[in-house]
Amino acid sequence: MLTRRIIPCLDILDGRVVKGKQFQNLIDVGNPLELAARYSDEGADELVLLDISATLEGRKPFFDLVGRIAEKVAIPLTIGGGVKKLEDILELLRRGADKVTLNTVLTQDPSLLGKATDRVGSQALVAAVDCQRSNGSWNVRTRSGTHDAALDALDWVANVERQGAGEILVTSIDRDGTKSGYDIELLAKIAAAVHVPVVASGGAGNIDQVVQALKAGNADAVLAASIFHFNEISINELKSRLRKEGIPVRI
Repeated sequence: MLTRRIIPCLDILDGRVVKGKQFQNLIDVGNPLELAARYSDEGADELVLLDISATLEGRKPFFDLVGRIAEKVAIPLTIGGGVKKLEDILELLRRGADKVTLNTVLTQDPSLLGKATDRVGSQALVAAVDCQRSNGSWNVRTRSGTHDAALDALDWVANVERQGAGEILVTSIDRDGTKSGYDIELLAKIAAAVHVPVVASGGAGNIDQVVQALKAGNADAVLAASIFHFNEISINELKSRLRKEGIPVRI
């Protein structure tokens, strides 16, 4: 069995890590360099850094911050926010990113994934899909959850996989920040719809919920923020429990 990954997420606004509920009511959590170094030291498998306002504000990705964080951590970095063109992807990788996550831009320029795959390979490209339940299915939302893209989530993930995405980061907007658990039904359906790794995001509140996402949801990795930011669960504690549950993890 492939090792499952534990991935803290740093949502960054105006140079600070923030956390909210359902993409709203954001509070300041701390310094991104300090938190990134802490999670690297504590045994996280990867880190995801998202500039959550870059697209809304029409800004470029935070290249300088990525470079500074890459110097401080010893684990892979996935970076997202503000990516509009191939040159942005290439520059983020030059600055120290291992993967680049694409969200809104894929609905505006579906050809970008194919062009990027030819240059950097699918393993460096993550399609981020923010989903919201609607009448028994899930809609894709973009622009930090503010825009309904009028796309069915299951159809969309299959499409971005065909275009060249090497991984799917699935966030349930309904569960984000609620600590009520991941949307297991959504995860299981997306995992069945694609052949690339699926990262679960949105709703982590306790260890049992992480176990459920990996087992019942068939996720390959779990992303979490609040439980780590506020020291509710340590990465080592989580991994020890997962190993007891028979889930392969890197200790």
